[in-house]
Amino acid sequence: MALPPLERFVYGPVRSRRLGAALGVNLLPSGLTVCNMTCAYCQYVRIGRAARYRGEGVAWPRPQAIEAALAARLMRAAAADEIIDRITVAGHGEPTLHPDFEEIVDRLCAVRDREAPGLPLAILSNSTTAASRDVRRALERFDERYMKLDAGDPITYARLNGGGPSIGRIVDALRGLAPIMIQTMFVKDARGEIDNTIDGVVGDWLNALERIRPARVHVFTMARPRANDHLRPAPARRLREIAERVRGLGIPADVFDPFTPERARRPVARRRSQRSGAARL
Repeated sequence: MALPPLERFVYGPVRSRRLGAALGVNLLPSGLTVCNMTCAYCQYVRIGRAARYRGEGVAWPRPQAIEAALAARLMRAAAADEIIDRITVAGHGEPTLHPDFEEIVDRLCAVRDREAPGLPLAILSNSTTAASRDVRRALERFDERYMKLDAGDPITYARLNGGGPSIGRIVDALRGLAPIMIQTMFVKDARGEIDNTIDGVVGDWLNALERIRPARVHVFTMARPRANDHLRPAPARRLREIAERVRGLGIPADVFDPFTPERARRPVARRRSQRSGAARL
């Protein structure tokens, strides 16, 4: 069963396969998914409350409310000596669609610097808005930028992610947004309609990576319920093969396979919450 959309601005920390103990920040309306993609593997697309972004009729949360929620949660974490590895802007949809995204990021940075200096501020984005000037300015404020790129050719991109800006425009935008981490979900459709693991499709994706030259690539597959019931996780062996091809380009790559205990992963730095002193959160 898919998880329901979040009802809070700040949630977790969530134990992530890739990000450790991540304190999540949701910038989207309470209980509603807002996104400009309909990815086949998205757990929220299958929920009736999911909505494609139209730009109107959405009650966006106020920047001040998000700022206050994060400040309160960080203070509570510090008082409890709670371990948090990073603050992650994610939630149930595409966070950069918030019309006040740049202001929100400025406020989040100020809260982090005041309450938990040194704690990384990260974002998970579908990359569709990376060409917008205000979004790019805001993205540059983050310590870690995890940007989606599930395909390098337009046909696979449309079938897997449901459209959006052209894949060429996304790749061009990501080229100038360094350093970034590319995150790619590899899946197969039992009906043969979707498969971004086959050699030709992987080759186009690798060509896109060569143009972007990300700092790192995260190769992974599904671990949650998906919108498309015919979708299947990519085999662990294939994930490792793809990662090796990325490394062959001189780009570091990590494999995150939810079904293999020995999966490769980057070590996560641990920070313990303190209200004073050099190490906080």
